[in-house]
Amino acid sequence: MIFTRANTLKGTVTVPGDKSISHRSVMFGALAEGTTRVTNFLRGADCLSTIDCFRKLGIEVEESPQEILVHGKGLHGLSAPSSVLDVGNSGTTTRLICGILAGQSFNSQLDGDDSIRTRPMKRIIDPLSRMGASIESLKGNGCAPLKIRGSALHGIRYTSPVASAQVKSCLLLAGLYADSPVSVTEPSLSRNHSEIMLRYFGADLTTTGTTVTLQPGPELHAQEIHVPGDISSAAYFIAAGLIVPGSEILIRHVGINPTRDGLLRVCRKMGADVTLLNECLDAGEPYADLLVKSSGLHGTDVGGAIIPTLIDELPVVAALACFAEGTTVIRDAQELKVKESNRIDVMAENLRAMGADVTATDDGMIIRGGRPLHGAVIDSHLDHRIAMTFAVTALAADGETRILGADCVNISYPDFYEDLRSLNVN
Repeated sequence: MIFTRANTLKGTVTVPGDKSISHRSVMFGALAEGTTRVTNFLRGADCLSTIDCFRKLGIEVEESPQEILVHGKGLHGLSAPSSVLDVGNSGTTTRLICGILAGQSFNSQLDGDDSIRTRPMKRIIDPLSRMGASIESLKGNGCAPLKIRGSALHGIRYTSPVASAQVKSCLLLAGLYADSPVSVTEPSLSRNHSEIMLRYFGADLTTTGTTVTLQPGPELHAQEIHVPGDISSAAYFIAAGLIVPGSEILIRHVGINPTRDGLLRVCRKMGADVTLLNECLDAGEPYADLLVKSSGLHGTDVGGAIIPTLIDELPVVAALACFAEGTTVIRDAQELKVKESNRIDVMAENLRAMGADVTATDDGMIIRGGRPLHGAVIDSHLDHRIAMTFAVTALAADGETRILGADCVNISYPDFYEDLRSLNVN
C-alpha cells in the first residue's frame, strides 16, 4: 500500500472500541452468571480470537452490528474443548485465558500463529505453577503451544519483575479459582482494566499502591459494558493531526484511563495542542473527546513509570520525535522487543530508511529530530502498530512510502485506512 504527503487533515473520527476492554468483556462475561451486553466491541482479529476460544469452551456469544451478547455460565460453567484453542496473534487472549483454564476440571491446549509461538509465556507459567497449575510448553521453549491440565489452585503473593497487565490479569483470573487470596505487586502500575471490570462484575478486589489483592469466592454477575474508543488507535490520528501542517482533528469518545494516558502526557511535554472535551465516566472507565491541532514539537525524555501507560503507543512517540526539534530519548522499554515484532529494531530500521537520525538501544531509542523525512519501502513485519505508525509518518514525508504487509491492521483496526482517508488525506 502506497502513501504520500498530505496537505492538511480536517474532520472527525470515531476509533474502534478499546482492545483490552473488549477482550475482557468476553472473558468476564463468560465467567459471570447471566447475559453480558457489550456495545462498541472491537471486531478486530485478536478480539475475535477470544470469542472463538470461549465458544469452543461452551459459551454462546451472539454477534450483531450493534452489540455482543455473552451468555455466561458462571465460574464453573465452561466445558472441555474438543479441539485446540486457536489464539491467533493475540497475546492478551493467550495469557489471560491461561489463568482461567488453569483452574478448570478439564485439560486444554492453546496454539496460535508464528508470532505467538515466539512470545514469552514463562512470565505466566512460573507464577501459575507456584499456584499449583500444570502448564507445559510443548516445544520446551517457554512459548506456545501450551498444554494446560486443570488443577486445584492456591493463593499466592507474587512480585512481578515486569509491569504487565497481562501477567497481573492472568493471575487475578486464576485467583477466582484459588483457595486463598491472590496478591500481585508490580514495579509500577500497569493498565488496570481488569481491576475495574472485576469489581464491576462483583469480585472482591482491593488495590494498595502497585499491589492488587483478590479474595476468592464471590460469584460474578453479568453487566452492560460500553467499550470506550481505544487510545492506542486514537494515537495515530493524534500524531497525524500534530505533524501535518494546518490540521485539526476531533477524535470522539476515547478512553483516558490514567493507566493508559501516557501518550497524552508525553504529547503535552513535547508542546502538542491536544484538548480534552466532554469528559465522562462509564462503568468506572473515563473517556473524552480529543481535539488535536498541528503543533511545533520539541524533544523530551520518556522513561520510568510512564512506560507501562503508553507501551503500545511508543512507536507513535518515536515517529513524533522525528518531527520534533531536539533529541528524544525512550528508555525502560524492553517490553517493545517481545511484542508482535521487536518494535525497537523495526522502528529504528524503518525510520532510518526514511532519513531519520535514530539509534536503537537495549531498552529504547535515541531520536534526534528535525531532519526532513522522505518516502521509503517499509517492512511492517506484519505488526499492526508498525503499519499504522508509518502510514501516518508518510503523511508528513516527501515522496512515496510503500508499506509491506499493510493489511495486518485488521488485528486491531480493520477500517483504519478508510478512516484516515476520510480526513481528506491527499
